[in-house]
Amino acid sequence: MSRNFELTQQIARDFEVTKVHKKAHQNGARFDLGQVAREEILRFVQRIFLLQTQKAPRAVLFAGVNQGTGCSQICLLVADTLRANVSGSVCIVEANFRSPSLPSLLGTTNHHGLTDALLQEGPIRSFARSLQTDNVWFLSCGSLAPDSPNLLNGDRIRARFAELRKEFDYVLVDAPSLTKYADATALGRLTDGLVLVLEANSTRKEAALRVMENLRAVQIEVLGAVLNKRTFPIPEWLYHKL
Repeated sequence: MSRNFELTQQIARDFEVTKVHKKAHQNGARFDLGQVAREEILRFVQRIFLLQTQKAPRAVLFAGVNQGTGCSQICLLVADTLRANVSGSVCIVEANFRSPSLPSLLGTTNHHGLTDALLQEGPIRSFARSLQTDNVWFLSCGSLAPDSPNLLNGDRIRARFAELRKEFDYVLVDAPSLTKYADATALGRLTDGLVLVLEANSTRKEAALRVMENLRAVQIEVLGAVLNKRTFPIPEWLYHKL
């Protein structure tokens, strides 16, 4: 069996999320999802977090192959689904210092977050904020500077991620695209694995295969892949009955 075939099979997971529409509100976010998308998200969460025969991952990185894949939305949807199915705490971390979008999706700001935690002293929980939903916390990217991405390497961030693991049961991290920046690779070494987000009819197979090869070369485990913004050629209610 060829290497490319194996990679293609891993990319072609059966998790397909239809494009979602956001209704933002203060310190939280709600999404209008079709039934198919909700069921796919639940199956994905079960496969990654809940039905593992071995030790399940607790810190997971979400990164798109390229920009505009909807990676941040997927991270939030997985966090919300995980929250509804576990009793433990969930912390969503905005580690995209390039173009952070989680704060606007959640109806909050970047003020006082990960960057500040890397530059200042104090418990990691003091830099995060509790969302309105039970047991869900948000650590924004914080006050950004041109050299903020340089903070993603070194002992300080390793110590902070170790602290996140101690403070929260699950840590979901949003990262910049893999083809444009090396940030996700640095962050991937601090987590238990990575969820790769692809955009239907946009992400090129060659780019996805190249990303997979690079991740394997640096021994970052790809836990799963999400094909986002897929459109159904037939009405969703009918698709569900097939």
